[in-house]
Amino acid sequence: MDDWFNEIAAGCALSPDVEHELLTSGFVIIPGPVTAPQLEQLAQAYDAAVAGAAPADVRIGSTTVRVHGLVNHGPEFDELYIYRPILEACCRMIGQPFKLSSLLARTVRPRAEAQPLHVDFRADRKGWPMIGFILLVDDFKTDNGGTRFVPRSHTWSTVPSEIMHDPAAYHEQQVLACGPAGSVIVYNGSVWHGHTSNHTDQPRRSIQGAYIRRETETAVNQAARIRLDTLRRIGSLAKYVLAVKTREINGRHALRF
Repeated sequence: MDDWFNEIAAGCALSPDVEHELLTSGFVIIPGPVTAPQLEQLAQAYDAAVAGAAPADVRIGSTTVRVHGLVNHGPEFDELYIYRPILEACCRMIGQPFKLSSLLARTVRPRAEAQPLHVDFRADRKGWPMIGFILLVDDFKTDNGGTRFVPRSHTWSTVPSEIMHDPAAYHEQQVLACGPAGSVIVYNGSVWHGHTSNHTDQPRRSIQGAYIRRETETAVNQAARIRLDTLRRIGSLAKYVLAVKTREINGRHALRF
């Protein structure tokens, strides 16, 4: 398992142009791992995961509903967090072994106001502490709460709350990341971003994941939470990304933390 980082880093699923855009702008939109015929199945799995989530996994905010723990919610989510272009982006940007910190469903409620611009992870001296992705379950449009980014802001030493009177207000340099369902936004966790207002009567759904350095504490302890059926279903790459190790005891999987 220790060889996975080098194996991923040697890949070519992330094109030089996409890598350059991520490096310079702090975000990029790419085709995702879900084909058009699979989108409806993913959307149904999303809705089922949200409806059946344990109360402890649900976070209800002022504009969104988040549901954690998608790793254990079925095979429809297995390929999302091991998508090679995203993992290669982690190798290039984080620059050292990494792991999945969180995988969650996030729904922007109908008629929700814009989210304040913010960063997920303040940049350190290298500037690459976290890589995130947003898989579009619904189309991201100009009127339904699509995510806005401020290009190159991941290179700045400040965060929105330090210099903006109202971080929820329009920023003159912001760019709206729109795209069809199934697309993936890959972004540097230090870039300024936030969802815009949802002016429609429909929710806007997405699946979000985040990767951090392997020695850093995760938002969700995947190894402690992983279920046996999930462990039996996923492959060695997924176990590496989740930082889960197993050994065989009497023909059954046992976790090692």
